[in-house]
Amino acid sequence: MKINWRVRFKNPQFIGQLVISIFVPILAYMGITAQDLTSWAKVGEVLFEAVSNPYVLMLVVVSVYNSINDPTVKGLSDSRQALRYDKPKEDDQFINNIR
Repeated sequence: MKINWRVRFKNPQFIGQLVISIFVPILAYMGITAQDLTSWAKVGEVLFEAVSNPYVLMLVVVSVYNSINDPTVKGLSDSRQALRYDKPKEDDQFINNIR
């Protein structure tokens, strides 16, 4: 499995997607909202409960897999073209390549 992690972590949208894919299954399973997390102690308590629960960990793993997987490529790796990127590709670069 070859993924261009360096470029992915340069993309703020990927980082946000990854954070959401970790926290949403935990919050949903425990029936709490982000507004219920009013202190760092509460956040730590929720994370400890999540790590202690195999079902919640499985939900998080599936969610993270879904956020990392590129459905436009067969298998789990990035395309050869994406592996050559130094930074996330801009939309105007994509449109110019189509013409």
